[in-house]
Amino acid sequence: MIYNFDSLVSVSGKSGLFHLIANRSNGLILEDITSKQKSFYSTRLNQFTPLASIGIYTDDDSIALKVVFNRIKDNEEGLPVANEQDVSQLISYFEKVLPEYDRDRVKIADIRKVYKWYHFIKTNGLIELLEEEKKDELAASPEVNPES
Repeated sequence: MIYNFDSLVSVSGKSGLFHLIANRSNGLILEDITSKQKSFYSTRLNQFTPLASIGIYTDDDSIALKVVFNRIKDNEEGLPVANEQDVSQLISYFEKVLPEYDRDRVKIADIRKVYKWYHFIKTNGLIELLEEEKKDELAASPEVNPES
């Protein structure tokens, strides 16, 4: 199965991440990335959050989760585990990766979730998604003309 970052979904009350297979009027058909099992999840019982729609609040606006993941990937040394008990360690690493994050609106639970999802993506061999999409973004961005 070929995944892309935009098809990754978090489901409330379920651990891990899911791959969006199909959208129905009353729910989603999702594939559990770990077990590869496909199931229907009703909108009446579940809340869905596509990872591509998540942003982390910054002092100015917000930054896409994919960008945060790429920054973590570029600075993996010292990456803490999501359930690390030492909150100061979690925060100091996050400050290193995203120094402009809004300290009033981004809670420790949000930081833990970012780490948890990043570890899940890495553990399940999906880290290449970030590399491929980073290359696509660089290719799509307008080139800077040094003469202007």
